[in-house]
Amino acid sequence: MSTREAATVEPDGTHTDTEAAPDKRSIILVFVGLMITMLLASLDQMIFSTALPTIVGELNGVNHMVWVTTAYILASTVMMPVYGKLGDLIGRKGLFIGAISIFIVGSVIGGLSHDMTTLIAGRAVQGLGGGGLILLSQAIIADVVPARQRGRYMGAMGGVFALASVAGPLLGGWFTEGIGWRWAFWINIPLGLLAIASAMAFLHLRKPNLGKPRIDYLGMVLVATAATCLILFTTWGGNTYAWGSGVIIGLIIGCIVTAVAFVFVEKRADEPVIPMHLFAQRNFVLTTVAGLIIGIAMFGALAYLPTYIQMVTGKNATEAGLMMIPMMAGLLVASIGSGQLVSKTGRYKIFPIVGTSIVAVALVLLSRLTPSTSLLVFGCYIALMGIGLGLVMQILILIVQNTFPAAEVGTATASNNFFRQIGASLGSAIVGSLFASRLTNLLAERLPANGGAVGGDENSLTPGILWKLPSQVREIIVGAYNDALAPIFLYLVPLVIAAVVLLLFVKEKPLATTIDRSAPPLE
Repeated sequence: MSTREAATVEPDGTHTDTEAAPDKRSIILVFVGLMITMLLASLDQMIFSTALPTIVGELNGVNHMVWVTTAYILASTVMMPVYGKLGDLIGRKGLFIGAISIFIVGSVIGGLSHDMTTLIAGRAVQGLGGGGLILLSQAIIADVVPARQRGRYMGAMGGVFALASVAGPLLGGWFTEGIGWRWAFWINIPLGLLAIASAMAFLHLRKPNLGKPRIDYLGMVLVATAATCLILFTTWGGNTYAWGSGVIIGLIIGCIVTAVAFVFVEKRADEPVIPMHLFAQRNFVLTTVAGLIIGIAMFGALAYLPTYIQMVTGKNATEAGLMMIPMMAGLLVASIGSGQLVSKTGRYKIFPIVGTSIVAVALVLLSRLTPSTSLLVFGCYIALMGIGLGLVMQILILIVQNTFPAAEVGTATASNNFFRQIGASLGSAIVGSLFASRLTNLLAERLPANGGAVGGDENSLTPGILWKLPSQVREIIVGAYNDALAPIFLYLVPLVIAAVVLLLFVKEKPLATTIDRSAPPLE
């Protein structure tokens, strides 16, 4: 990559090679490949948000629906610290290509599935690769673009998520109603191969000059175990198992014990997967906790909105995808606009504060949804949600990256993303469990004792079947879906308000205008 090199003098008097003006053409070529990868990761998740009701209905697994989403999020979460640390130790290019390859393998497994077990397994394998796709893309941008100029690039990355938030549900609807839902998996293969080809051709990064890397295997095992226990007990508690059951108590104890052990191990490890000194930085702690809360609210709210649209309004999968366009528009404009303003002015603190406040307002409005709410009003609510998220998501990552030196940017980005994904896992699991439990109870209370015209098997209830039922039974089920989900949005509001308060204490440090380039180039 063609650049102009410069030297800076550090506070201790040492000289550090820095890179002040990266060649724009080289950056654009790299950026296009990263955008394809971001699209691959975000498109996959959004396609499933629309296709999921039909998929689980066909595979007779509505009661396991939450696991199709949770398996992916859990697997990607536990892999994030691994990708982040290994990227700092051995370089990111090989890891990046490997993550895409694993994601493709998971897509093949999912595409060939004929039961819920195989489907969930495919999603888990996808997650093992998916944990590196967005994370490594964000870290690679930090490798080639100074923080002051990074806002516009990260804003565009947020725009990719916005594009996927509409294109995904539309494709999910088209696949479901046309060529088949398995194309939700098959589409990942050409996109993944294109991303690999782009990385091999254009991605030329610096290789860390750290000698033989010392991998923190014990730390990786402990953090993965703690995260798994956390997600399992929040998913199963009060639903699959009673909160006082031995399984749930065992998982809670396991989570606490492994988390405490992880902290002790990380304090003594030569190359900790999540270094404890990261938490000595106020901005890292504040943005990480805020990101965790945003993850809970975002995935908790958005994961089930396409299902809500289909089951409550009677729209088909494609129409449900179209109904998500206002959110995409809001997120796209806010993400790109805020990124441009950050790069132009160097100021960034105000954006996540305003954005998080808007998310809180949107959640209050969504909690007021009823089956009679007009689609125009619904569109305004989710547009507001999109604007809020667009002002927050990428800016929090930028703040974290600006807090640490280039040698730790992957680890810091991964650690922040890890806790945000923990929030996403908790949001998806908690909202999913509450939704499923409330829905089951409401249907049991409101439907006739013999199950009415549902056929006695609510696990096979798809939107298509629902809207063929007699109007009296259908109205009961539609009302149950609405009353099971809408109030949960209000439960998330106090958490989001807490995030607003935390972000008020972020210290706005000047954005770096150079990148540390003390390592030799990668062969």
